[in-house]
This record gives sequence, structure tokens and C-alpha cells, in this order.
Amino acid sequence: MIRFLILSGYFELMMYLQVSGRLDQYINVHYRYLVFLTMGLSLLLALVQLRIWAAGEKHEEHVHHEGHDHGMSKPYQRGIVYLLLILPLVVGMLFPTISLDTTIVEAKGFSFPISKESVGDPEMNTQYLKPDTSIYYNKNDYNDQMSKLMKKYETDQKLEITNDNYLEVMELIYNYPNSFVGKNISFNGFVYEANKNNQKYDFLFRFGIIHCVADSGVFGLMTKLPENLAVKNNQWLHVEGTITLDFFEPFHRQIPSVAVAKAQHVSAPKNQYVYRAF
Repeated sequence: MIRFLILSGYFELMMYLQVSGRLDQYINVHYRYLVFLTMGLSLLLALVQLRIWAAGEKHEEHVHHEGHDHGMSKPYQRGIVYLLLILPLVVGMLFPTISLDTTIVEAKGFSFPISKESVGDPEMNTQYLKPDTSIYYNKNDYNDQMSKLMKKYETDQKLEITNDNYLEVMELIYNYPNSFVGKNISFNGFVYEANKNNQKYDFLFRFGIIHCVADSGVFGLMTKLPENLAVKNNQWLHVEGTITLDFFEPFHRQIPSVAVAKAQHVSAPKNQYVYRAF
């Protein structure tokens, strides 16, 4: 009966995340089909366990015998396994998701291209500024992917960045900055003001998810905003301008930047995340 409850709990959790709209804060929305697959398998296995339980003691003895074969004959061993299976259900149902804003950046700071800090999966790194998908490919395959992607934009003199192409365009700009210098660009993001060595730098960011929340990060460009524009952290802007390369003293290097010609305040989108399409 416990197995039925756990499996049905996973089905209900996936359903809850889908209906509540919280799913897109955990995984790349392009992988939504995996959630439906998980829901289907959880429901199927839950029904199988319910049938075994309902069939009576004979089936229970058979299940317990199988548990012995796998080294889980003792109650505390089964208890540990059940506890580990229940933990994600408790976290998913009871713990609220956190709205990301500039306080995350302020607390961690940011580095380029990726930080040394890890979140979630210890093999993954919190990413900043540049979305880096190279960790999912070998070097040659990654270069091929970037070359193919570059062909979509290399002839465009104006880049209109949307929710759908945000991460791929940002990755290309950081990989091939000289190819984008002089091009016009327009995009939305929230303001983050960095103060380093008595120098102020303004960035326009979006929080993005490459595969799942373990490889999420804050991505965007340094901006040179009009002097008469009053902004503060977390305000959302739509900007239009020209891509340049500017020296960012804390990194001791040039990084892509936007000389903003036009900026206007906009409302934050309902879903503030952007996702990498593969």
C-alpha cells in the first residue's frame, strides 16, 4: 500500500506542477513531454501496486521475497528507501518556489564565463552572463553546433531577441563578439547595477534555464543607458541599441555591451525565465 501511495503521489505532484504553472521553474519547458511521460508511468505503476495489494497476502509475501533478493529484507532498509522516495514529494508540495531577482546576483556576485559555485547537481555550475552549452558536447560537436546556429543570424543587421531565442543569441554574442559589433539589438530584461572599484556598470539580465534548475543562471549584456534615464535594480526595460565591446575592469577584459539609443520601462513578464531550445 505504501508503494501505491508513493507512486500516486508522484503522479499528483507532476499534475500539481503542471496545473499550478510551477513546472517552468524547475525544468526547461521544451522537456514538458517528459513530465507527461512520468505522469503516465507513475499512474500505471501505482495501479499495478494497488492490484498487488488488493490481491492479498500471497502477493505481499512474493513482493517481500523479492525485496530480500535485493538486500531490503529489513524494515529499516525499506524505511530508508521509502523516506528517500517521499522526500521529493514533500519538497515539491510544501516548499514554495523562490522568485529570482537581483538579490541573487548581489549575494553571489557573478563571474565570467561561469562561476566556481555549484547548485543542485555537483557537476553543474551556476552560470552568469554567457549561457554555456559546451559542457554538453565534445569540442568539435560544440563548434559545429555554434557554426550552424551562427548562420541564422550572421547576415541580420538587427537582432530582435525574444523569449524563444534569448539564450542562443546571447551565447553566440559572447562566442563571436567581433561578428556582432555594430549590429542593432533589441531585448527586454531587468536592471542590475554593479558597483566595482567606485565605477558603476549597468546590466540587463534574464534568468534562464538550459536543461533544469541545476544549470540555471542569469544571462544578459552590459548596457550604456542614457544619462537622463532613472533606473533601479529589478526594473524591467525594453532597450534598443548597438552592440559594442567595452572594457569591464573587474574582469580585466572587454565584454559585449549595448550602447542604448532607446529605452522604456515595461512590465515584468508573467514567466520571467527563458529557456534554451535544442
